[in-house]
Amino acid sequence: MQKIVEAVIRKGDRRIAVGLVSVKQALDMPERGLYEFSHPEHEAGKTDVFLTHEALSKLM
Repeated sequence: MQKIVEAVIRKGDRRIAVGLVSVKQALDMPERGLYEFSHPEHEAGKTDVFLTHEALSKLM
């Protein structure tokens, strides 16, 4: 089963949800500095634990 993460864009101190994607899709997304992703061990869309692209790639 693929792990699902929430992709968000940070605007100041807020996070704006972009959508739910698989970890593979998250790692393939362009503009790596633009997005943050929910931690794959937490429930996507409900957690406040977010990672950068680099940190997510190190987990996988």
